[in-house]
Amino acid sequence: MPTTFRTSRTPRAPRTAEAPPPLPRTRRRGRSAAVAALLASCLLAAAHPALADDGPGKDKPKEPKPPAAMSTVGGTQLGKPGTQVRLKAGAPPLPKGLTARSWMVSDAESGEVLAAHNAHWRLPPASTLKMLFADTLLPKFRKDQTHKVELSDLAGVGEGSSLVGVKEKYTYSVHDLWLGVFLRSGNDAVHVLSAMNGGKPQTVRDMQAHADELNARDTHVVSPDGYDEKGQVSSAYDLTLFARSGLRKADFREYASTARAKFPGEVKKDKKTKKAKREHFEIQNTNRLLTGDTDLDPYEGIAGVKNGSTTQAGATFTGVAERGDRVLLVTVMNPAKNEHNEVYRETAKLFDWGFKAADAVEPVGTLVAPGPDGVVEAEANEKDGVAGGGRNSHQQAAAVPAGGDGAGGGGWTAAGIAGGSLALLAAAAYAVHRRWPLPDMVRRRSRP
Repeated sequence: MPTTFRTSRTPRAPRTAEAPPPLPRTRRRGRSAAVAALLASCLLAAAHPALADDGPGKDKPKEPKPPAAMSTVGGTQLGKPGTQVRLKAGAPPLPKGLTARSWMVSDAESGEVLAAHNAHWRLPPASTLKMLFADTLLPKFRKDQTHKVELSDLAGVGEGSSLVGVKEKYTYSVHDLWLGVFLRSGNDAVHVLSAMNGGKPQTVRDMQAHADELNARDTHVVSPDGYDEKGQVSSAYDLTLFARSGLRKADFREYASTARAKFPGEVKKDKKTKKAKREHFEIQNTNRLLTGDTDLDPYEGIAGVKNGSTTQAGATFTGVAERGDRVLLVTVMNPAKNEHNEVYRETAKLFDWGFKAADAVEPVGTLVAPGPDGVVEAEANEKDGVAGGGRNSHQQAAAVPAGGDGAGGGGWTAAGIAGGSLALLAAAAYAVHRRWPLPDMVRRRSRP
């Protein structure tokens, strides 16, 4: 079912050139001719306003262009600039109005890349990089572990950062902090968890090592929260790898699909009992395809994952959604169209297209498995003419070692899984399931 959008906005009147400001009066007769000439010039400009595309564009910042050649991880076609898609006869065309610098649509389970646009263009990722942060650190701490925040834990939180409201000298559980990361994209919560991990430099090293393990070769980590930093980049391809890997962790799925939660606040005395009591306040997920907005409905079947927005990155988003027996991942980076919720609108268009076109396109690439054998296998498949993994694609999706879900121990459960298969990779054994255990609450979610 195509997504629909609500709007209560009244149409705007067409823009017209503003009239020139009134000229100051002068008593000097000698300037009357000059004034008349200047007035005529202004009126002429008003009658024929300069358009954004007029002239050489010296006053207009140039849109950056993708490199002529990019990484070919996942397939050589993904390394080409521009839109890559192989439509079969009768396949629906790609949606109109896509303005993002980079985007990608892929099958979350098979790893087939259905279509892409500058998939390996290295761009600032904003808070979508928190998917890598979470995938790296989630296994390290128990959910019930607590930490008393010191002032040093919050050092280095960038100006203008999104915050959940973590305060020094207060104690928080790891569960609380992850809610702050996923729902409010709280850089304060990220920095506290980084401090618990040994500090920012150690966390950056851990994240980079994990990105390398996942074959996310476009990614260079400088700050764990995705804040604009020189040299910090990722790509639509890599962000999709992070989401896919994270979603195989039960805790990651839980946090990514949580729309609202209570977060610990200050300790205050109860007026009646006079006893100190920890207050809580509600936080809502900033993923608007999950929660909706005044001009946007929640997307049917959405289950996460992460959004971001900074000055350099623009708006970025990676989402996962399920419809019928198919689970898709869509990543969109930096739409040029500067409209409210545009990154979600373009994501929804790509989801709609992907669900319709999944069986009517030839894959243009594949999401590689972790480790060196992931790239080797993908290259071998491409030489055999199986761009997206084809008939063996369900055996390429690998993200966590067998015997654990990476979220504090315990293997995969049968609950929520309709069927499954196991595959052994040369480097290690990985648990692979044809049906993803997306939260039932998300599968049954209906629009308001």
